[in-house]
Amino acid sequence: MKNYYIIDFDSTFTQVEALDELARISLTNNPDREKIYEEIERLTNLAMDGKISFRESLAGRILLLQANKTHLDLLVSHLKKKVSPSFNRNRSFFKEHSENTLIVSGGFKEFITPVVAPYHIKKDQIYANTFLFDEDDLIIGYDMDNPLSEEGGKVKLLKQLKLEGKIYGIGDGYSDFQLKESGLIETFYAFTENISRTSVTEKADHITPSFDEFLYVNDLPRAISYPKNRILCLIVGEVPEIASHILKRDGFSIRIKDTFEEKYTKDVGLLLLGNHVRVPNEQLERADKLKTIGYLGDCRGYISKEICNEKGIVVFDDKKGKSRNAEFIPRRMASFINNGDTDMSRNFPNLILPKLTKAHRLLHIHKNVPGVLAQINTIYAENEINILSQFLMTRGEIGYVVTDIQDAYDKKVLRQLKQVDNTIKFRILYK
Repeated sequence: MKNYYIIDFDSTFTQVEALDELARISLTNNPDREKIYEEIERLTNLAMDGKISFRESLAGRILLLQANKTHLDLLVSHLKKKVSPSFNRNRSFFKEHSENTLIVSGGFKEFITPVVAPYHIKKDQIYANTFLFDEDDLIIGYDMDNPLSEEGGKVKLLKQLKLEGKIYGIGDGYSDFQLKESGLIETFYAFTENISRTSVTEKADHITPSFDEFLYVNDLPRAISYPKNRILCLIVGEVPEIASHILKRDGFSIRIKDTFEEKYTKDVGLLLLGNHVRVPNEQLERADKLKTIGYLGDCRGYISKEICNEKGIVVFDDKKGKSRNAEFIPRRMASFINNGDTDMSRNFPNLILPKLTKAHRLLHIHKNVPGVLAQINTIYAENEINILSQFLMTRGEIGYVVTDIQDAYDKKVLRQLKQVDNTIKFRILYK
C-alpha cells in the first residue's frame, strides 16, 4: 500500500506564518503597523486554535495586508531563509518521495510554490489558496471557490483527491488535526519545532518536535541517525544559564533540577553538573543511556571515574575553575554527541575527528586489551565494507575506535560490532 505524506506549510515547513511576515513587509511605512501586526497575528492564532473559522481569519488578514506582487517577491526571498531546519536537512527524503509528498496549506501558492520547489515537491502536488489582484497588482482578495479557503478546507480537499493508501498528516494547527478527526488520514503528527499549540498537541497521535523525529518513528530515511530531541540532558546544581542555552539550542531535551532525581536515572543521555554536585555510585551504575558528563568544577571525589570507564561515559570537567568553561564544557559534550570528539576529556583518549560528511560513523568503545581492532576489521572485511577513514586511540582502561564507512551496508554489521569481545558501548552517527 502506498504511503502519502501531507505536510502543512506555515509554522511547519517554514518557521513562520507567511501572512504575518507579508504584513511586516507590506506595512513597513504604515504608522499604525504595530497595531495591524498584532491584529493579524491575533486572527492567525484564533484560527489555528480553532476559535474562529479559517475563512473569517483569512478574509480579515488579507484586508489588513495592503500588499502587492512586489511585496510577494520580497516575502519569497525571506521565506526561503526560514525553512524549518529539520526539513532543510532532510531534502533527500523529498527527492526520494516526490511522488507521494503533498503540501496542503491554507496559505497561498504565490509564495509556497517557489519556496518548496527546491525540495523536489512537484507543482501539481502543492494545494493552497490563490490571491486575486487588481490592475495595479494589489492583492484585493482570494479565490473563494477553492475548498482550502473554507472552514474544514483540508478535509474537503482530501475527500476530492481520493488518495488510496496510508496517509500521514504533519502540521501545527487545528485544520491539520481536522484531517485526523475526519478519519481521512492514518496518523496525525503535531509538529512543534516552531510552535506548540496545546489545543492541537493534546489531540495528536504523536508530537513530533522535528521532522527527524517523524522520520525516525516511522523508520524512514533521514539525515541524522537519532533525533537529538530524544536525548535527555539533565542539568543539576548551580549551572550558568548560558550552559543550558547552548545545549537547548543544539536540540537536546533539557531538564533543570536541584538534584539528580531517581526518575531520570534510566533515561538521561547527558548530565551537566554544577560544582560540588555528587552523583551516587549506585545511580551512575544504572544510568545505561548516559553518554557524557560535564562537570563545572573538579569532578574528583564527586563522580566515580572507574564506573564511567566501565560504562563508556565520557567526562569533561573544569579542573581550574575558568569562567569560560560554562560555555566550553557544554560545547565539548555536544561535540561528542554530534561528532564523536573526545578532546580534553578527563577519562577518554583525546580525539578530534574530521566533520562527518556523506558517511556513517561507527563509534566503538571497548576495554583496552589486545585484539579488539583486529576483530572489528575482520567484521568489516568479511562484509566487504569500504572504510573511508579509521581512528584508534587508547587511554588507560579505555580503547576508542572510530570508523567512517559508506552508507550502503547490511545492518547485520552493526549487530556483529556490538558483539565484539570487550565491547563497552557502540554508537552510530550520520548527519
